[in-house]
Amino acid sequence: MKKILFALGFLGFGAITSLTTYIVAQSPAPAISPIATDVTSEDIVKFIDNLPRDRVSDRPIRSVEVVGDYRVGVYGVFRPKEFPGGSNLHQVNTTEIYYMLSGYATLVTGGTMTDARQENETWVRGTDIENGLSRRVVPGDVIIIPGHTPHWFSELETDLSYLIFRPDPDNRIPLVD
Repeated sequence: MKKILFALGFLGFGAITSLTTYIVAQSPAPAISPIATDVTSEDIVKFIDNLPRDRVSDRPIRSVEVVGDYRVGVYGVFRPKEFPGGSNLHQVNTTEIYYMLSGYATLVTGGTMTDARQENETWVRGTDIENGLSRRVVPGDVIIIPGHTPHWFSELETDLSYLIFRPDPDNRIPLVD
């Protein structure tokens, strides 16, 4: 009986501690209600259809400030089958969330980049990736790639179109209307 009472007391203490942490961690509401930003399917199709077809294009459709002092960007990407590119590592806290619109490819994440070279203060490029997680991506797939994670399309079966959502806690990405 003492063990049961002790366990119940411990669980009660844990619940109170969790609730207190949750309440304290909540952000206060902003003085002025934020507005939502729309990126319509028509906007996306028009944007991607107008990207260059002779290179990998990764360009912002919209990026906005949001509550919590960070930015979120929506990017459109066209990647021609003829230009698979090498491996990448972004040395930033910005996560990339891929939403595959069209095409088929193999995406590798994690592992170790080969022939890695520092391109600028936040970007490392390489030839490929060893010992990473490989998966085939198809339209409708969502892949979440945290900052500081090597990633690479090791094989392109077709041209690719996809969206990248970039939550940016460091406010690095420029705002785009």
